[in-house]
Amino acid sequence: MVTEINVRSTITAYLHQDVSTAPLALLRVLFGCVVTISCIRFMMLGWIDAQYVKPSIHFPYQGFEWVVSLGSPGMYVLYSVMTAGAIGIMLGAWYRASSVMFLLCFTYIELIDKTYYLNHYYFVTLIALLLCCAPAHRAFSVDVWRNPELRSERAPRWMLDIFKLQVGIVYFYAGVAKITSSWLIDAMPLRIWLPAQSDVAVIGPLMTLWWLPWVFAWAGMVFDISTPFLLSWKQTRLVAYIAVVVFHVITSMLFQIGVFPLLMIVMALVFFSDKVAREHDLKVAREHALAPARHTVAPIRHTVAPILHTVAREHALSLPALIFFFIFQILLPLRYMLYPGELMWTEEGYRFSWRVMLMEKTGVATFTVEDRTSGRKGVVDNALFLNALQERQMSTQPDMILQYAHFLHDHYASAGMHDPLVTAEVWVTLNGAPSALLVDPARDLSREELGLHRNEWVLAR
Repeated sequence: MVTEINVRSTITAYLHQDVSTAPLALLRVLFGCVVTISCIRFMMLGWIDAQYVKPSIHFPYQGFEWVVSLGSPGMYVLYSVMTAGAIGIMLGAWYRASSVMFLLCFTYIELIDKTYYLNHYYFVTLIALLLCCAPAHRAFSVDVWRNPELRSERAPRWMLDIFKLQVGIVYFYAGVAKITSSWLIDAMPLRIWLPAQSDVAVIGPLMTLWWLPWVFAWAGMVFDISTPFLLSWKQTRLVAYIAVVVFHVITSMLFQIGVFPLLMIVMALVFFSDKVAREHDLKVAREHALAPARHTVAPIRHTVAPILHTVAREHALSLPALIFFFIFQILLPLRYMLYPGELMWTEEGYRFSWRVMLMEKTGVATFTVEDRTSGRKGVVDNALFLNALQERQMSTQPDMILQYAHFLHDHYASAGMHDPLVTAEVWVTLNGAPSALLVDPARDLSREELGLHRNEWVLAR
């Protein structure tokens, strides 16, 4: 009973601690800047048209089949609204509306087609959701300039710690996922990737050293697992952050992974929030000390107490929801344990589990469509329906293979075939291993359904 009371008292004391809002505001500005750049870059590269307008088929996530491409000009309007939301986050302008608007638009676009799934897209979604729960607009924002009464010097500590926890989950799970014989003993797929980067400026010639893949493999695993803890400890924080910068700069030079390195470099700064808060408090205290006696104000904690209590009331429901959110975040990457077979082969439970750059998987998929009545059949030209990236991703991912088979069934049924039978011969190689059949070539895929159950039509390697 005493222990329970002590634990409860400790938790209560923690929840009532307050910190400077300056780190939250800085996090908001930097995150908003990164996603704004990303949105503008995406539009300028013409990817809206290539990925969401031109394709005749998309691969939605299970349960989100209702999320469809809005075509043209709908997708351009959606991206424009999302970009406006990103700018609003960066500037702290109409922050609540901007953060919710960005979150909804970004999530909708992400759900349209799993072809373009990336860990950092998922990470952006989660950070955007957390920002909707945080009072990151109460300092250094257009909203405060418009309404000075909104300004607050303090916020509950947990509103900063949720970002630290989310960053920590990403790194830790990414490191645990690397504790495999394929990564540590065989140094796969680094033995494939690194020699291919020999033409990279400055560091390129080093990529052909035979032992380097093993150095990268072990260093990457140790780095990912230890980074959250080293960033959390004041004595090692600066060295750990330098390692974060070096690591992500090198990976951005070697691999085409978009803004993910910049995003992680920015987000890791949240671990310096205590220092930023202390410096901000000292600055405010000096300003008060230098003020004339007749203008002396009450101590910071006293003057901001009403605003802090207002912030706490505004987010009274956020804390229980966030506890559930993080329990879900911790459990979701472990769902692969519910499925038999090799995870990277079947990919059941692979997405949303922070398994970063662990496999080199390529495949060739040949689909045959047969009229069930006449027996007339033919081989499908995938290029008629899919862009190059869609075909490449579909050819190695069982759930996308099945979705494509259903699409072919419906397409050729509408073209006059009687209840078409759809089979697929899919040869896949994983991390340099010999090619093997991924799905049962004799199985009529148009009769199979996606679900949370084990896909029996996926063959073991």
